Amino acid sequence: MDTNTEDDPNALAGRREWLGLIVLVLPALLLSVDLTVLFLALPHLAEDLAPSATQSLWIMDIYGFLLAGFLVTMGTLGDRVGRRKLLLIGGAFFGVASVIAAYSTSAEMLIASRALLGIAGATLAPSTLALITNMFKNPKQRATAIAVWTGCFVGGGILGPIIGGVMLSSFWWGSVLLLAVPVMLLLLVAGPALLPEYKNPNTGRLDPLSVALSLLTILPFIYGIKEFARDGLELRPIIAVVAAVVFGVLFVRRQSRLTDPLLDLGLFKIALLRNDLVLGSLVGIITGGSLLLVNLQIQMVEGLSPWKTGLWLVPGALATLVGIGISTGLSQKIRPGALMAGGLVVSAIGYAVLSQVPAENGLTLVVIGSVLAQAGLGPVVALGYNILVNAAPPDKTGSASALSETSGEFGVAAGIGILGSIGTAVYRNEINVPADLPAEAATTARESIANAIAVAGELSGPSANDLVTSAREAFTSGLNLVATLAGVLFLVFAVLAWQWFKHLPPTGEENASGAEPTEPAATDTPDPVEPGPART
Repeated sequence: MDTNTEDDPNALAGRREWLGLIVLVLPALLLSVDLTVLFLALPHLAEDLAPSATQSLWIMDIYGFLLAGFLVTMGTLGDRVGRRKLLLIGGAFFGVASVIAAYSTSAEMLIASRALLGIAGATLAPSTLALITNMFKNPKQRATAIAVWTGCFVGGGILGPIIGGVMLSSFWWGSVLLLAVPVMLLLLVAGPALLPEYKNPNTGRLDPLSVALSLLTILPFIYGIKEFARDGLELRPIIAVVAAVVFGVLFVRRQSRLTDPLLDLGLFKIALLRNDLVLGSLVGIITGGSLLLVNLQIQMVEGLSPWKTGLWLVPGALATLVGIGISTGLSQKIRPGALMAGGLVVSAIGYAVLSQVPAENGLTLVVIGSVLAQAGLGPVVALGYNILVNAAPPDKTGSASALSETSGEFGVAAGIGILGSIGTAVYRNEINVPADLPAEAATTARESIANAIAVAGELSGPSANDLVTSAREAFTSGLNLVATLAGVLFLVFAVLAWQWFKHLPPTGEENASGAEPTEPAATDTPDPVEPGPART
């Protein structure tokens, strides 16, 4: 019997809610799968569509760009029009766009369909997480449900390259994109029966100018940081980031003047929520940048193929899932602040291991360091989401969830740019190019380790070996320095996590929220026009 009632904040969820959770976590899993599933398919689709180098980059990037850009808009829209309604509409569009992408006949068609996938995907993450908070009132059950959702969201990044590799061995490149179709059909069929409808009844119309300003803030920033990480400090990424800052200021000013803003700036006045967002962004900066360097270390220094590199990255990702599961169980008896701080210390130890990786035969240390670094993220990821949804006013859960996802995207993009640049600077400073190398080739080799290895492939004799050896030693020095910096910063983050969240009680204590008082907010109420089915 389902005992979940609207008037009991600690009511236990029943069979309907747990079945609904399955329906909700599958889109979250698919969302992150689609971020990585094309990595291995790019050479195959290149044979059919013959994209230019620029088009290849847009095929890979446009999905993530628009996903990040529309998160805030879609999170707020779900709070306004109904979280289930938006989820079902977005799921339908995601399935259709996946079919169009799979059967694309040109690079331009694939880019456009991937753009549609990004926009549709932005409806999934905030809607699914917000509905979980509505369905699971009991703190213990909510923490478990959020941990399952988080695990699936993280797990999709692991499964993407693996699924892609398996399917590409038997089918054409478009098959990896058709994975979305059965998942979205399940969502559309089961969603109306298992998911209740929730929305904030006290909202006005969506402000189109605010939507435009939010996109003009988020998209140029992420684009600029990625271009900066890829090409260095050039005029184009600088202009993009400056433009993002200008539009960001305009966006904030407009939100402060609107009666019903796209983004409620009052959310940032909730110290618990604000601290959670800041910690998540800081951790994302370090994690995004360091994982990029670890990936390159395995490929360029250890000399493994992209496929084998992906397999060696799986243990670290699995360690995150294990960390999520363990921390969720322990959080019922141990304060979240202590668990998060402890996890960050474990990550710092992992980065200490990475700081000692040698330029030769260092794969074992790379894997051990990565496993420890990512295992420590488990408590931060799982408990961070739980803190966020508990701190946000009920009618703003979708907006808060979207804000969290967006800040994470900002953090990862910034981390790739900042830490990638530090690693590149060390590489360029330490590489010793053979004296007999032509000036143009020497300049190319100093740009990156990939260029150095490519140049060495055109040489013969001792010069080729010397260049490769020097490039690998220089790149490893960059990884060591970044890992040292990351380890120190994670110890600082551990102190912050303890200071910010030490007052929160274990999730096993039924009635303790530990959140600081927030401004009164409208309560989530079932949509009177489109009510969910009666609870059984």
